[in-house]
Parts: sequence; C-alpha cells; structure tokens
Amino acid sequence: MEATERGVRHLPSDAAALSDQLLAGDRRALARAISYVEDDHPLKGDLLARLYPHAGRAYTVGVTGAPGSGKSSLINQMVFQARREGLRVGVVAVDPTSPFTGGAFLGDRVRMLDHTLDPDVFIRSMSARGSLGGLARTTWEVMQVLDAAGYGLILVETVGVGQSEWAIAQVADTTLLVLTPASGDSIQTIKAGVMEIADLFVVNKADLPGADRAQAEVRATLQLGPKTDWTPPVLPVVSTEGEGIDAVWEGILGHRRFLEGAGLREERRRRQLQHELDTLLGLEVHERLQRFLAEGPQREATLDRISRREEAPTLAARRLVDLFLDNPPHGNGRRGNDG
Repeated sequence: MEATERGVRHLPSDAAALSDQLLAGDRRALARAISYVEDDHPLKGDLLARLYPHAGRAYTVGVTGAPGSGKSSLINQMVFQARREGLRVGVVAVDPTSPFTGGAFLGDRVRMLDHTLDPDVFIRSMSARGSLGGLARTTWEVMQVLDAAGYGLILVETVGVGQSEWAIAQVADTTLLVLTPASGDSIQTIKAGVMEIADLFVVNKADLPGADRAQAEVRATLQLGPKTDWTPPVLPVVSTEGEGIDAVWEGILGHRRFLEGAGLREERRRRQLQHELDTLLGLEVHERLQRFLAEGPQREATLDRISRREEAPTLAARRLVDLFLDNPPHGNGRRGNDG
C-alpha cells in the first residue's frame, strides 16, 4: 500500500506494488521502474518479470544517424504527428555519457520540451555508459517497461556515433537513418554498411544546398544493392519547420503494413528476442566469471605466467573458463535479476 506523510504520496519499495502502480498509469512509478532497470536495482528482476506479460503491443521506431543530423528535432515532430493520431508515445533518447557523472547529457530532453506537459508522452534520456552500437545496455529492457505501461508507439534515438549504429535494428520494428546534405553522411553510411539496417532514409535540413544530390546518391546506392521486397523510401525533411513529416509518418505506416502483410513482423521480433537473449546470456556469464576470478587467486597467478611468457593469453583464457565451468559459483551472479 502507498504511504503518505503530510499529504505527500510515496512510491512503494516492493516490485509488486510498484508494478501495480505503473500498470495503473502512475508516471512517477514508471520513472522509478525505469531507474531500477538502468541501475540494476535488486528489485529489477522481479519487476521485469511482473511487467513482461503486459508488453509486446507497442510498435517501435528507431532513429539513428550521425551527431548533428537533427534526430531529436525529427522525433519532436514525429511525436506531434503520433499524438494527432491519438497514440500514447514513449521516447527513449540515448545520450553521450558525461565524463564527470557518468550520466546522460540530456540534450534530447531540451529539444522535446514541447511535450513535457502532455500526460500521454513520456520522454526518458539514458546514458550510453560506454556501450557500443549507439544504445545503452538496458535500452531494450526500458522499452519493455514503456510497452507494459501502455505506450503504443516507442521512439528510440541512438547516441549518434556514426558508423556503429547497427544495434538499433536489433530492437526496432522500423529503423530510420537520418542524413544531411553536403556533409558526407551518405558516403560514410555506404562505407560503414549502416545502409543495410535502414527501412527509411530521411534527408534532413533539405532546404540546404546539396539536398537533392544527397537524395540522389542514396537512391543510386539502393539500386546497386541486392533486390528486396521492401525498397526504403528516401524522404526530404526540414524537421525544425515540420516540413516533410507527413511523408515520414506515411513511410513508417507503409513499412508496418509491409511487415504485417508479409508475415515478417513476428519473424523480426523473434530475431530481436534472440539477440536480446544472447546479449543477456553473455552479460550473465561474463559477470559470473568475473566474480569467480575476483574471489580466487587464479587471475593474478595467470597474469604472472603470461608476463613471464610461460603461457599464451589465448590458452590462459580457455583454461580459466574451463576452471570456472568445472567450479560454478553459487547464486545467480547479476544484481537486479534475482526474479
């Protein structure tokens, strides 16, 4: 039950009550739940287990591209469009990590202030915390929390690291790649292979010189690539003015219809679940192995042998893993996943 003190409502400290409040629409409970997930709180596992059966209904759109391409302003306009359609919208904006606090810079929240008073829009900035691929380690889990909370559309903005944006395709139903004219973005995209993950291409700042050329380059490159049943549209946009947003929205809806009509949406989501499961398995094994090594003398002794050139690092790593598997530690290893 909730406790009150001088009329101030306090959030519960147990996962069952917190999840109940979240499912009932309490935004403070939602914010607390997301913090638990990000911080690997001891209640995280139980909380996610209670919320997971209520997820799986939201449609997710990933927005990626180089820093400065206008991802946040584009998402800001997309939120307006979704709200006109009556959708509740959750936004997960992955920001660069502060070198001082380890937290997010929160630049995306500043650009989306238009929606702060809308009770049907929830915006959360997350710190990348050193994760590669443009997302934070817990992005997928935060998306599940927002999904369970009843947000029908979830928009995910990557940190914008340029050539390693592949991770967004592992969590989104539709992926948008945002480019700008006269900046070399299209060439960098082709070189990096990021082009393969995009379902829609958005050329932002299309009022600047070079926009037509950028669109032509992307279309030409698509013609050279392998033939697929879905041809990604290339859409000019001026996101700060809201120009071209209708076409982007129609492109997203068109891609959704394509996935559902071809029976590919469930197939894509199964691949997403496989990716997330593999990721969590890797984290689980890594953390248990690290704790096993920290509790015994094997690591230091092995480092000594490697330093004396008595054992190659590759064989040493295999030997330590074999030792770990032969002597598994008790307990489940990871904080926040005891549910």
